[in-house]
Amino acid sequence: MAAQVTHGIAIGIERFDNTLYVSMKAVGKLTHEDYKAFTPLLEGALETIESPQVRMLFDATEFKGWELRAAWDDFKIGLRHGSEFSKIAIVGNAEWQALMASIGSWFISGEINYFNESREAINWLCE
Repeated sequence: MAAQVTHGIAIGIERFDNTLYVSMKAVGKLTHEDYKAFTPLLEGALETIESPQVRMLFDATEFKGWELRAAWDDFKIGLRHGSEFSKIAIVGNAEWQALMASIGSWFISGEINYFNESREAINWLCE
């Protein structure tokens, strides 16, 4: 019997005026099904605001990557909403996650920074 693999996205969204604060934790290797659950939540929140600005805290400490179709889903979100992200703080514990932050900056108009500590990331987001 094969071991069950845990994966998914936990998300929290708070709105202050035109700014959405999104906290997201990815666990395991994300799938297209994970994005089918997550994307409508994000897009629904964005649709309620004229000229939204998004500040996201992305906890990647248990993140293992994407299946190919999920990577494409992530790319499409960046293309569709990249101009709405003003700051993304990635908290992780692996070199490839820091590289992910660098590559992500190609697809959004705002700033992306990588942190080893969530407190530092939150402080930067609130600046």
